Amino acid sequence: MIPFLDLKAVNRPHLNAVSEAVLKQITGGNYILNETLEQFEAQFAEYCGARHCIGAANGSQAIELILRAWNFPPGSEIILPAHTYIATVLPVIHLGLTPVFVEPDPGTYLINYQHIEAVVTPKSRAILAVHLYGKCCDMDVIHSIAGRYHLKVLTDAAQAHGATYKGKKAGNLAEAEAFSFYPTKNLGAMGDAGAVLTNDDTLAEKIRILRNYGFQQKNRALLPGINSRLDPVQAAVLSAKLSGLDRENELRKAIVCQYFEKITTPDLTLPSYEGRSRDCWHLFVIRHPKRDELKHFLLQNGVETAIHYPVPPHKQPVLSHLKLSFPLTEKLSGEILSLPLNSSLRQHDVDRIIDTLNKFK
Repeated sequence: MIPFLDLKAVNRPHLNAVSEAVLKQITGGNYILNETLEQFEAQFAEYCGARHCIGAANGSQAIELILRAWNFPPGSEIILPAHTYIATVLPVIHLGLTPVFVEPDPGTYLINYQHIEAVVTPKSRAILAVHLYGKCCDMDVIHSIAGRYHLKVLTDAAQAHGATYKGKKAGNLAEAEAFSFYPTKNLGAMGDAGAVLTNDDTLAEKIRILRNYGFQQKNRALLPGINSRLDPVQAAVLSAKLSGLDRENELRKAIVCQYFEKITTPDLTLPSYEGRSRDCWHLFVIRHPKRDELKHFLLQNGVETAIHYPVPPHKQPVLSHLKLSFPLTEKLSGEILSLPLNSSLRQHDVDRIIDTLNKFK
């Protein structure tokens, strides 16, 4: 069986460096907001070309910290894509804000820029773009729209580690960008972890305060903060793995090139290939009208796949009371399928995946 993702195999090349870094952290005796965390924050900020990286407990709380820092009044509307993971939406709900969904582009599956202006109202406060599957949104267009309506711009960059847009890396493309380092990400920790990246000095300082109970000085809460600190053990893991990120992204791209060149399955839609040199290819997502049959066929023939995502946010029970309908998003959720794509795949695995897929009729 070819697994969709074997994290043990993916992390094996990093084992010595990670073990050394974690051991150093454990024996150091200082376990919260320490120099290990500060070192990773500086490294990742430099990698992305941003002024500040502020570690958070996870990617969802990174989004929440940004929204908390902007302190929008309750009921303010946040515009975001309908085709995304529920973790993008929950911070909006937690803060008493209103998610306003926009259908995806049928080619890229990213937020459809042509639909954004139609949902802007006097209550709109921000556009939350999602760099989905490793592809950056067209940030020039988003910033242009935001500028016309005086909206803030943030991104969910949880799947965009190393992706670039017009020569600039994700993390340096908006007023603030939220990253997840969940173990399955291109740069994955060995537990939950996240970060906010920004070039805004004032915003960065406010988020540092908010992530630590609102403390500007010990035991004195200046702001109504939360506990959302990046664990230094996970920071040590991420520091040890960061130097290999570009190499592993290149391995992903090499596999993607073979998928594009050799997959010939009838009625199958491949991902958008536009701007492929800047994508970091977190996922390789195909579409097929008989997706469930295809998924079963592949599994029966030894290839495990995944679905990102089978239930759109607006169809989740927590939001079902809104009774929203987004036909394209719902269609995608019934047709998309993610093929294995990671640095642990060997050539014979890639060949087998392609050959098996091409046998499906």
